[in-house]
Amino acid sequence: MSAPRILGMVMAGGKGERLVPLTRDRGKPSVPFGGRFRIVDFVLSNLINSGILSIYVLVQYRSQSLIEHLRVGWRQSGLLPTQFIAVVPPQMRWQEEVWYRGTADAVSQNLNLIRDFEPTHVAIFGADHIYRMDIAQMVRFHLERHADATVAALPVPLDQASTLGIIEADRQGRIQAFVEKPTKPKAIPGDPTRAYSSMGNYLFNVEVLVEALEDDARRSTEHDFGWTILPALVGTTQLYAYNFLENQVPGVRPYEEPGYWRDVGTIQSYWQTNMDLLGAKPRFDLNNPLWPIHAAGLDLPCAQLESSDVDDALLGEGCHLQGAKVRRSVLGRGVIVEDGAVIEDSVIMDYTVIRRGARLRRTIVDRFNTIEPGHSIGYEPARDQTLYYVDASGVVVVPRGPRRRYPEALGPAA
Repeated sequence: MSAPRILGMVMAGGKGERLVPLTRDRGKPSVPFGGRFRIVDFVLSNLINSGILSIYVLVQYRSQSLIEHLRVGWRQSGLLPTQFIAVVPPQMRWQEEVWYRGTADAVSQNLNLIRDFEPTHVAIFGADHIYRMDIAQMVRFHLERHADATVAALPVPLDQASTLGIIEADRQGRIQAFVEKPTKPKAIPGDPTRAYSSMGNYLFNVEVLVEALEDDARRSTEHDFGWTILPALVGTTQLYAYNFLENQVPGVRPYEEPGYWRDVGTIQSYWQTNMDLLGAKPRFDLNNPLWPIHAAGLDLPCAQLESSDVDDALLGEGCHLQGAKVRRSVLGRGVIVEDGAVIEDSVIMDYTVIRRGARLRRTIVDRFNTIEPGHSIGYEPARDQTLYYVDASGVVVVPRGPRRRYPEALGPAA
């Protein structure tokens, strides 16, 4: 059997409405995360590390930040025609000029790219999640079962399944049904405590995908893989669920949460997922040289600490702490924290300045901000609500500040 020719298509057009104000100036995949990454870096790293090197990134809402990030952080040499990461905005190819009207429509509008590349398989993955995955193992599962399409499935506790899109499958993984928010979720065969939830990551045989998209364009108004494409394939094709918990990524430590996967779609989940990176035994350890998450390389010096008290923190390149106290927090690149400032349980994004004596607790500060001397955030909810965005979880968000004059080499503006 010859090696499959796989084309990757990354769905990176999400608005991220529940992440406002972090998505006020950028799409969700471009939101900074973990001190030096963007959310999109995780799916791109998984594809590249898995040997899938031909990738189209389909963008839509507030996409310029993402486009600039890919230009700066994911340059490809172009020496080989099958190694590329290319941005694809809506092409308005139909008689009715429209933006992408769902995940399936986004791929359908770009069938010409699929036909030109002539793949045997197409891997369609979302750009909104934090996780590691060896996609080559999913490909092997797909080929061994002679599947037409395979869906990555995450086992979730049965008592949580009624709020999710659930896959019903038999013992061999053959999908029997897709059910959105079922009142009585069907458990995984052999595991009565959990059900399969779709991760929004799919692998298709190219002929099956093209036929399904053309049929969907004629009969459907939803144009969504989870809502229309895959349910229509149940019973008529070899459709399988791949158990994500069986995926074994090199270098993952024993203390990490098995099958770590997070949808950082809300302020609370975004903040908590950043906190999951911390501690002596983090739930998700970014330090994994066998499966690295790639980030934009910027010309910044090492982090510098002067007479500071730092415990359980991640510090990005170019950080400068001057007599500061930092506890259980994630600081991005080029962050300056002055004498007497205190940061606790917070996420501080790139090029923010925390002035002398300021205090922050359970706060997310977007890029390019200056927190004035002696100012407090996260201590007086009523006052915070008049100045910032306060999430229902109690996390305070300071929206992106005005960009100062930084060289282009320091990355995108948003």
